[in-house]
Amino acid sequence: MNFETFKSLVRISKEDICRELFLENKNSIKIKKEGVAIKNLVTIFDAALQLSNKKGFFAMSLRDLSAATGLSMGALYSYFNSKEELLDMLQRQGRTVITRVIVDQLKGIDDPWERMKRAIQTHLYLTEVMQSWFYFAYMETKNLKKNEHKLAIEAELFTENIFSEIIEQGINKGVFADVSQELTAAAIKAMLQDWYLKRWKYAGRQVSVDDYARFLMDFVSAFLLPVNR
Repeated sequence: MNFETFKSLVRISKEDICRELFLENKNSIKIKKEGVAIKNLVTIFDAALQLSNKKGFFAMSLRDLSAATGLSMGALYSYFNSKEELLDMLQRQGRTVITRVIVDQLKGIDDPWERMKRAIQTHLYLTEVMQSWFYFAYMETKNLKKNEHKLAIEAELFTENIFSEIIEQGINKGVFADVSQELTAAAIKAMLQDWYLKRWKYAGRQVSVDDYARFLMDFVSAFLLPVNR
């Protein structure tokens, strides 16, 4: 699987994500015309992520967001009641999409190495499609309130635990070398994070997301597989 194949298999456009959010929050969102609501939610989320990634979510004011979106303060309040509610919507919807896509992509794959490759590709390609959200989620975690901070950490550990479980399965089947599954999973997660946190570095070296996926799978293969396949 390459990035283009992934995009054709997995529908995770901004419009799709905002449509899900609209349908899940129809009772609280005051705009009832689906097309209008989705268009404005895309505009709001794009602007919120862009402003947050420049100056920080908590430094961003709703007046900043109003100016960036071209929507009045009253129009913004048609979609959420406070900045805290907007933050919850951003965090919750991102986590929902990521969990669903990763779980779906791993269904029916029993071979540990094939499962590991698919997990790496899916996570990496998700970060390419949703780069601004991943960057936002990582950078804002330290500023979240206690409960929100806990949810953000749990979301990060969710993907790390997937790698850990695959490694454990591979060790038990005699496919992988007997390594520390937790440390190896943490290292894989860190290498995946490097892609979306330091895009400038890879862009300067003209490394594509498919190049990085191949490198990462080769790197993990050399460490986990006693004899490369």
